Amino acid sequence: MSDQQTTDMSWSFPVVVGDLPEGGAEFDITPDEAARAELARFAGVLAVPSLRGRLEVRRSGKGAVVDGTIEGTVRQACVVTLEPFDNPFLETVSLRFSPHAPGAQESEIEIDAAAADPPDPLLNGKVDLAAVIAEFLALTIDPYPRKPGVEFSAPENTVEKDPSPFAVLEKLKGRLDNGKA
Repeated sequence: MSDQQTTDMSWSFPVVVGDLPEGGAEFDITPDEAARAELARFAGVLAVPSLRGRLEVRRSGKGAVVDGTIEGTVRQACVVTLEPFDNPFLETVSLRFSPHAPGAQESEIEIDAAAADPPDPLLNGKVDLAAVIAEFLALTIDPYPRKPGVEFSAPENTVEKDPSPFAVLEKLKGRLDNGKA
């Protein structure tokens, strides 16, 4: 998640961590048509015909943990045929939030690929599950979608290859040897 925990979208589903029951709470979120259209623009796909998030939010110290899945279908253009097709997905969600998470105010960020991901910032004691769904939707989309059953075949090369420089020199040498140069 970004340090602002926002997607610049009007669709929002804030959960106040302090209001959660002791064992946490489960949320079954299905955005309406307008929100799915907004998500399609955000994610850079033609449409989001279906989307459902099943997320559990639990308190963890002064922060929160979000676990669950998002599933649905995105409509994309095939990179081979350019035809639109529906591409289903199922993505696992697992995030930690902390009020003390490193933010944008730090001048340098060190990345350790072997270390666990740092927690995302908990802003004003809330987790926006719509932003979580939008982020995981954008991350799960295939950047080079191929319609099922479509294979790419390179076009036949009808243009003659340029001869190698050595072949050209060999021809010139032959001409010189024959006195035609």
